Amino acid sequence: MTSADRYSYGPYHDGPDPLAPPVDLRAALDMVGQEVMAGSSPRSALEELLRRGTRDMRGLEELTRRLWQKRAAITRDHRLDGTLRRVRELLDEALEAERRALFPDPSDDARFAEARLDALPSSTAAAVSELSEYPWRSETGRENYQAIRELLGRELLESRFDSMKQALQSTTPEDLERVRRMMTDLNELLAAHTRGEDVEQRFVEFMAEHGEFFPENPRDIEELIDALAARAAAAQRMMNSMSQQQRAELEQLIDQAFGDPRLAEQVGALDANLRHLRPDADWDSSRRFRGDDPLGMGDGAQALQDLAELDALAEQLSQAYPGAQLEDIDLEALARHLGEDARVDAARLAELERELRRQGLFERAPDGSLRLTPKALRRLGEVALRDVIGQLRARRGERDTARAGAAGEPTGASRAWRFGDTEPWDVSRTVRNAVLRSASTGSRSVRLDVTDVEIMETEQRSRAAVALCVDTSWSMVQDGRWVPMKRTALALHQLISTRFRSDALDLITFGRHATTVDIGELTALDAVWEQGTNLHHALLLAGRHLRRHPDAVPVVLVVTDGEPTAHLEPDGEAYFQWPSAPRTLAVTMAQVDSLAKLGASVSVFMLGENPRLEAFVDLVARRSGGRVIAPDLDGLGAAVVSDYLRGRRG
Repeated sequence: MTSADRYSYGPYHDGPDPLAPPVDLRAALDMVGQEVMAGSSPRSALEELLRRGTRDMRGLEELTRRLWQKRAAITRDHRLDGTLRRVRELLDEALEAERRALFPDPSDDARFAEARLDALPSSTAAAVSELSEYPWRSETGRENYQAIRELLGRELLESRFDSMKQALQSTTPEDLERVRRMMTDLNELLAAHTRGEDVEQRFVEFMAEHGEFFPENPRDIEELIDALAARAAAAQRMMNSMSQQQRAELEQLIDQAFGDPRLAEQVGALDANLRHLRPDADWDSSRRFRGDDPLGMGDGAQALQDLAELDALAEQLSQAYPGAQLEDIDLEALARHLGEDARVDAARLAELERELRRQGLFERAPDGSLRLTPKALRRLGEVALRDVIGQLRARRGERDTARAGAAGEPTGASRAWRFGDTEPWDVSRTVRNAVLRSASTGSRSVRLDVTDVEIMETEQRSRAAVALCVDTSWSMVQDGRWVPMKRTALALHQLISTRFRSDALDLITFGRHATTVDIGELTALDAVWEQGTNLHHALLLAGRHLRRHPDAVPVVLVVTDGEPTAHLEPDGEAYFQWPSAPRTLAVTMAQVDSLAKLGASVSVFMLGENPRLEAFVDLVARRSGGRVIAPDLDGLGAAVVSDYLRGRRG
């Protein structure tokens, strides 16, 4: 390969992975559509999709579960007395070595030293404090005591500065002087900022001199304060999480850090400055640690900071706060705690939500709520219609349903195109005309001319006025018929809007009352506990629709699982009685007769087994010349579409 042929793909910090497969919007929309049709709001359905995820990506629920596992492991596996334990171990080794060194010496000084060691208080902190001026004879004792001071100094600094372990590689006097100078300058900088002084230039100078202690490279004073306050608050929460005795001992030991109490004073001043500048940080809470692995002050502060970060991530993943967006998720923090795969899943979920909105699948209603757009409804309708057509083909082999359209059926004849014609071209005759015309002029090339175009003659189909009346009483919900009913309406709406555009479809829902709805309202319709099956009102609205289209073939389709138990009174109120009142049945049948006079037959799609319903729908069929179909739920859509196609042919 030449150098020009070599390719490499580096990290994609500024955007999504260019090689990652695109998110599957169609599958996501199907999942959202199922939830919406089952009664969820579009917002709830979208949230449920993001919560559960898809086959290709983990959802927010799984990511949250892993976060809580990580959080539980921190408190379950660790304890916070690591520094105290290590100091005690070093002290015990030092005392034992010192006693061994004193034992062979018969002098009074040696006996006095032994008595001094025997009189040390049981408290680790008090013992370390009393030994601050002790003249060690054993090398091990002297080294261990110095190690205690250095340990306390390092732990104190690491509890306040995340990167101190890297910056403080050794504890030479020069290193300690650098730390003291940095602490002094830092407290002066924060104090000046607290007084309201302009510290922009001082911050730049501070970072130029002491930047080695801050590898996170804060851009301004506020970012520096945020980082320091988060760490200091975590250190304070660590202290709060210890027992009262442990906390008292550790606070007393801190004065021995590096053998210089001034360091503890500077850390105390730093904490005071940060508390004043960030009073809203969590300084007062505590956590319960119950494990066996001891953590020192530095690691303990890191554990408390990790717990706070995990809590913040869990809140971000919950999306339960006002204005929540998946872009709020700290992907870098998520990768630190759960790995790169979790970051990728969260980023793809955010991309999925962004694409669903960007491609116009959701929109804001006038009341501010989220709803499916017509584009999304068309996609859901395409899926529903495809399923219905598949069932029709499998059952009867009717392949023409997918090709039906409002432009008419070809007659087999053709004619020359005239201005204004919209019929399809007869391609073979058009090309033949162009070839013959070119040959007659001696031309060796063939170019189409408008005079060559011939179009196919078609016969105009008849129009249909279709009223689909769907039962929305509670029984449709509790018996699992709610979603099949909505999918049936979607399929019929999609078929008419794309294949039979000259037909007029009215969607009518009926429970205690009936109402005309559009496909978006029906798709998002919530299930409501309401008794009553007011077929009378639905047929009244169907008749009104048919009268608006007197030149169309009337088609009335009714989907129901119960006999009429309500009717509309002259004053507009709905009368309900169960079992059905004779007057309810009478006025409903009168409306069936009225539709029959308009030439409409009523086809009833009966769901479930109910002897009273069977007797009623048989009567409807006889009086209107219609049909009774008893499909199973999976075949409801195919049955309705098939009957519509039969009915529109007159």
